[in-house]
Amino acid sequence: MFEPEDMTPSSTQEQLQEHYQQIITLLGEDARREGLLKTPKRVAKAMLTLTKGYTMDPCEALRSAMFKEEYSQMVIVKDIDFFSLCEHHMLPFYGKAHVAYIPNGYITGLSKIARVVDIFSHRLQVQERMTLQIKECIQQTLNPLGVMVVVEAKHLCMQMRGVEKQNAITTTSEFTGAFKQAKTREEFMNLIRHHATI
Repeated sequence: MFEPEDMTPSSTQEQLQEHYQQIITLLGEDARREGLLKTPKRVAKAMLTLTKGYTMDPCEALRSAMFKEEYSQMVIVKDIDFFSLCEHHMLPFYGKAHVAYIPNGYITGLSKIARVVDIFSHRLQVQERMTLQIKECIQQTLNPLGVMVVVEAKHLCMQMRGVEKQNAITTTSEFTGAFKQAKTREEFMNLIRHHATI
């Protein structure tokens, strides 16, 4: 994992502020204008929040709430909202992640599945890699009978620039183990598309 040379949060924020002040000037604006005076600081703080996943261990999040349990049916956490930054243009992409696993002696706290999505999405990402990372983290940490992850997202780099397609949705999926069977995958897909009112 890449780490800045000076890892103190205050130093990192100060360096980011200086760079954003230069960027504002390079774009043709007056960085000393009243409305922009605090913008470098605000953007620096926002970027540190949006990339906080670099300082967090998603596998440890799962291990912190692992419980021995003889449940061996599918566990699904669906409609997990996420926001991330496309690493190519540093513009947001956002949507929902759906995660399923079949326990093999151990389960984890349901919120920890959402936490794994949160950690990987709070990095510079591409949707394909994020989907793979979520699957691999759960597989390696819980060693379940299978894992499947489906991510559906809209990308502002497609909506605001380039082809400018406003309604395009990108779907990616990754699976292991029992989910290699078409019947098991189909069951999962049917369940995440059934929007019951709770």
